[in-house]
Amino acid sequence: MSEAPRHHKPVKFSPEQFEDHEGGPDPARVSEAAHLSAHALVVRGRASDDPEISRRLIELTDEQGLEGIAEMWAEAPAVSLPGALWRLYALRAAVRKDPVRMGRYFAAGRGTAQVSHVVAGVAEPPGAEEITTMADAILSGAFNGEFDIALDRFAAFCRVIALGRIRTADTGRMPAVAPGGHPGAGTVALTQRLERTAEELEAAALAWRHGHLD
Repeated sequence: MSEAPRHHKPVKFSPEQFEDHEGGPDPARVSEAAHLSAHALVVRGRASDDPEISRRLIELTDEQGLEGIAEMWAEAPAVSLPGALWRLYALRAAVRKDPVRMGRYFAAGRGTAQVSHVVAGVAEPPGAEEITTMADAILSGAFNGEFDIALDRFAAFCRVIALGRIRTADTGRMPAVAPGGHPGAGTVALTQRLERTAEELEAAALAWRHGHLD
């Protein structure tokens, strides 16, 4: 007997979880599919001026969550087209999961990262609605604008959020004391992940400019 199709529930990511997702088979088994699908997605979006297509690309993970693309993209190298797209979609999902808290982090971090604040380009004041709108606008730029600029803007966003997380001293859903660590270790770990993601996005933007982001 054939099995009935199984429908996965959407995977919901908090700001702390988006970089920790362990999904997908070994990269060697999915590399070709990951690169082909990512390339097709970007080409389709950049070749069309239809706002409906742009909207559908931005909202690609809203119904099914990130699980579908994670199976192909999450294990791709950071400086690759699927790796970069994975980070863009995961960051947008993190913003939509908790826009109030992300807005608070951004408001706290922008004062100590003026350059990143400008690059990230969020409206004032940076509340929940403004943060969500900004995330959608950045992702749309990957398909109907300059792909490298979209990567740089989300990189800047990561840096501002990381600084804001430290300044608010809000450990949120993460433990105040990480296992085997010290008070605040959870905040430090998240900050390091966000900074690493920012660096990866900036490296991907540079590779795109040089025509090396495959």
